[in-house]
Amino acid sequence: MRMFIRAVPAIAGLAAPALSTAQPSQSPAPPPYIAASAIGETRVTPDRAIVQVTVDSRAESAASAGAQNRDKQERVIAAVKLQGVAAPQIRTSGYRVSPEYAEPERGKAPRVTGYRATNTIQVEVRSIENIGKVIDAALGAGATNIGSVGLYASNTDAARREAVQLAVTKARGEAESAATAAGGTLGSLVELTIDPGAIPRPLLQNVVVTGGAESLGGRGESWLNPTFTPVEPGESLVIAAVRARWEFVAGPR
Repeated sequence: MRMFIRAVPAIAGLAAPALSTAQPSQSPAPPPYIAASAIGETRVTPDRAIVQVTVDSRAESAASAGAQNRDKQERVIAAVKLQGVAAPQIRTSGYRVSPEYAEPERGKAPRVTGYRATNTIQVEVRSIENIGKVIDAALGAGATNIGSVGLYASNTDAARREAVQLAVTKARGEAESAATAAGGTLGSLVELTIDPGAIPRPLLQNVVVTGGAESLGGRGESWLNPTFTPVEPGESLVIAAVRARWEFVAGPR
């Protein structure tokens, strides 16, 4: 046992010099690179729309205001469907019944004069030619407000691919100019990132129409005009943003 105990430090002493002479490996410095970012833009013609249609009703009681509003909105929805809009393309986006007050008198609590019911639906119109027809039909059936018309393109895949190509070409051109100014050339592509957030958005046209059948002298559906409300689609912008890195090849010194 005494010989074994004395042998341990001897072995350890032999191993120690080998461990102390080992040197940590050093990773090579990364090659220089040039980074650039750019945006590409293309345009498409909208072929669909989201129309906000609101019906307002007023009555002495909340129940009566709600009932009148229900009847009006049912007529509006039926009129919209007659223009070729399917039920899945109609969605309720807001409903509210609230009291209305008279001008407050000094020292007295506010007095309720009646109730107002408001019901708003969003109508997806899948044909640009039908937007004016839908608006006119809704107003003729009793709608009191057309809040907005959002125009958008249903398919932007090809336009986005073109925008990506333009963005990459622009980024590479700027990187090449920077490499030349630095006395070298552009090497292999190291990284390319396409920003997923740069997507087309509906163009919200502030088309606000108030009135409806009641404010048009009670003419109801006879108000509908064969020359429908004009809606011009214009163009929608499609944007693609990219970030890229290329190796920088230094020129001769």
